[in-house]
Amino acid sequence: MTYSLGKKINELRREKGMTQETLAERMGVTAQAVSKWENDLSAPDIQSLPPMAELFGVTTDELLGVRHEPEVRLLPEKERDTSKMLLRIVVDSADGDKVRVNLPLALVKTALNIGLSIPTVTARLGRSGADALGEVDFEQVFKLVEEGAVGRLVEVESADGDSVSIVVE
Repeated sequence: MTYSLGKKINELRREKGMTQETLAERMGVTAQAVSKWENDLSAPDIQSLPPMAELFGVTTDELLGVRHEPEVRLLPEKERDTSKMLLRIVVDSADGDKVRVNLPLALVKTALNIGLSIPTVTARLGRSGADALGEVDFEQVFKLVEEGAVGRLVEVESADGDSVSIVVE
């Protein structure tokens, strides 16, 4: 199936429980304009895409159908110094909460070695956000890193729309 901006706008609008009239009001256009967008008879002005994406809780890339495949690469053995790497955890809730955690990989590895768990950075995000992060096996993430894998190693999205990404750089 080919991508359609109109279908994506329709899908996102319905997911947010909005009518065409509500979307039109929030975007400062007529309901007829929204109908034309959703039927691919016209497209929103390019300057309205960032506010529309924000309204829907997505990126402009997602709104436009751009998929970024996770970039994972293997480092040569001589470059696998975990003491110089950073673990980034990105949590975005469907409610609009955003949590960003950047920790030296060596610190996280030490915490795991002494029996501590990764802090529950999703406490404010509700149960589904915690569930999304809880599905991540950090010991397996470390095994991947020790084998030389770096980049976006984990992406989890809950049924409620919460997402968690784990990147090692």
